[in-house]
Amino acid sequence: MTLSLADKDAIRDLVATYAHAVDRRRWDLIERLFHPEARFAFGPVQGGWREFVAQARAIIDPCIATHHQLGQVLIAPDGPEGAIAETYMRAMHTVPAGYPVPEVFADRGETYAVIIAGRYIDRLTRYHGEWRIIQRTGVYDWREFHALGDADLAGLPQSARGAHDASDPAWPVVRQE
Repeated sequence: MTLSLADKDAIRDLVATYAHAVDRRRWDLIERLFHPEARFAFGPVQGGWREFVAQARAIIDPCIATHHQLGQVLIAPDGPEGAIAETYMRAMHTVPAGYPVPEVFADRGETYAVIIAGRYIDRLTRYHGEWRIIQRTGVYDWREFHALGDADLAGLPQSARGAHDASDPAWPVVRQE
């Protein structure tokens, strides 16, 4: 199988939509990204995509902010009907005091930042004519923990900060279907 530029572009959009969905807490978008039988494995988050959403919400929703940056993406054919993609990523999580999932991020009694660098290795297939992830394996390359100090956004007006609802200016970029 040969992947067209349109195929590769669609796969890149799919991966970018995932980052948008997690950072903006648009969990309803995840269904459009994963095949119904998809499996997910990244550190403590394991299982089908529905279990992933429940586990990810428990980890991400209590964070004050998250920010996923995607880097280079390599995409290759994988069998007659599939593709495999490796996407480099860096994700920052602002973890509050009293964080409720200590097996993921410790409660340090103060707000701090966790920076995770790693890669998503996705196996993809077409589902009703659209590319979907059927297997995602996350790989950690490194993690850092930092005190925030004055690095928070408390001093900025609300209009200058990102939001986890339709008030975020990027909300219309990914439309709900």
